[in-house]
Amino acid sequence: MSSLTEKDRPIVQLLLNTGTCPRCILRFCCVGSQMLYRHPYKELMKDLKEFLKNNQEEEDTDCFDVVDPPCKRIRLEQTEEGPDALNHNGALQQIPLVNDGNTAVENSAVKVCNVCLGILQEFCEADFVKKVCQKVNSADYQFTSFVFSVSLPPQLSVRERAAWLLVKQEMRNLGLSLAKDDIVQLKEAYKWIIHPQLSEELGVPADGKSLFEVSVVFAHPETDEECHFLATACPDCFKRAKNKQSVFTRMAVIKALEKIKEDDFLKHFPCPPGSPKNLCVAVEIQCNNGAVFVAGRYNKYSRNLPQTPWIIDGERKLESSVEELISEHLMAEFKADSFNFSSSGREDVDVRTLGSGRPFAIELVNPRRIHFTAEEMKRLQQTINNSSDKIQVRDLQLVTREAIGRMKEGEEEKTKTYSALIWTDKAIQKEDIAFLDDIKELKLDQKTPLRVLHRRPLAVRCRIIHTMKSEYIDEHHFRLHLKTQAGTYIKEFVHGDFGRTKPNIGSLLNRTADILELDVESVDVDWPPTLDD
Repeated sequence: MSSLTEKDRPIVQLLLNTGTCPRCILRFCCVGSQMLYRHPYKELMKDLKEFLKNNQEEEDTDCFDVVDPPCKRIRLEQTEEGPDALNHNGALQQIPLVNDGNTAVENSAVKVCNVCLGILQEFCEADFVKKVCQKVNSADYQFTSFVFSVSLPPQLSVRERAAWLLVKQEMRNLGLSLAKDDIVQLKEAYKWIIHPQLSEELGVPADGKSLFEVSVVFAHPETDEECHFLATACPDCFKRAKNKQSVFTRMAVIKALEKIKEDDFLKHFPCPPGSPKNLCVAVEIQCNNGAVFVAGRYNKYSRNLPQTPWIIDGERKLESSVEELISEHLMAEFKADSFNFSSSGREDVDVRTLGSGRPFAIELVNPRRIHFTAEEMKRLQQTINNSSDKIQVRDLQLVTREAIGRMKEGEEEKTKTYSALIWTDKAIQKEDIAFLDDIKELKLDQKTPLRVLHRRPLAVRCRIIHTMKSEYIDEHHFRLHLKTQAGTYIKEFVHGDFGRTKPNIGSLLNRTADILELDVESVDVDWPPTLDD
């Protein structure tokens, strides 16, 4: 609906008399014009009062046109509150900004709206918008657009229900109806007003798909207990959650309001809702950038370096890890809050990763900087490589969240190649191990190894050794090159893990065998894309 008509007159009169602000009145009149809500508060109040005074023919009542300014016939001698109630730009006077929540406004000229609790009053004004933008600019984020989110006190839903029941009764008396879904939602109206102001002040467009979020959390301590009657009427709707400070969440309140009967609601809550003394408080203004994902491949040259921090019972065993050596530089450059590291498999602390390296990805959470050129990423890779002789990184690049899935796709169907230095208790000759070269597609049954049983469930896993190639060294040592199914426990395939892996090198050679060194020579995952040096 783009304008007010004669049938809206009783709603306007009713809501104005009960202390509802002009923008909430437009919402209950189902006015869908975004531009109309952006008109200055003073102008809207004047127009509403003139609308009530106007007794012209029906065609003359349509003076709330969206595009054109109010009809020239509209004149308002004075607002009820007096000419000093509003300042020159239509803002409410004597209303606190952020964190001035307990400042009473009962003596100010303009009352706090009994429905929105001031959200569509003071918090639509330029001073508050500037406050939000100052917070955004001081946080020093890179962004090219923004999405605006707002968290409202749950009791607003209760007050909205009371106002709707009041209007619905008035409409019924006139032989008309008003569905709750026809009312313009408070959040929607607020965003119509605030989006263009934020966009102009920040210099970037509002975009619902933007990864940069500006959020405002409102509270209204004065009316916090107005939801409490719902817990008695609909106890099933309010379940305490571990991460919630209160059971009276917005969703729980909405669920209860959908369940409670109108008569029961009216027994517990005034209709119309009373006018509060204080405005809502903007208790939190926050910014958050969507995660950025960086991928690459790493080589690990140390036999004394875990992939991730090695901490047992709160005690750190080794001073660093692959994860930390890479991430500390990314965290510094992207100015992120935290990170999540993942990779295509993992090697033990004493295992090297050679060849083209192991694919990895790092999610950088809430980064301040998000734009990097290919040349800047190359320099960042060089910085990581210069910082340690234990690891090297290649193909460092920005990727999407969806692309990371390719690293994990069909992980167990992928192959990996290894080089193992093996010792045997009994002397061997070259011909004693030659038969290993002829074995193809050897099927193993591997019980969860004893060394990882504390963190992996007990199970028997079927794995395949695709090929083996032996390299004789001396009568107690040989090197074995293996191509295996991903997820194969190589150490256990060599020594047998007390019979938990069958068959194993020891059983195949009919002697005790153990592994002295293990290297990962390739991880056959075609991701991330190879970059030119």
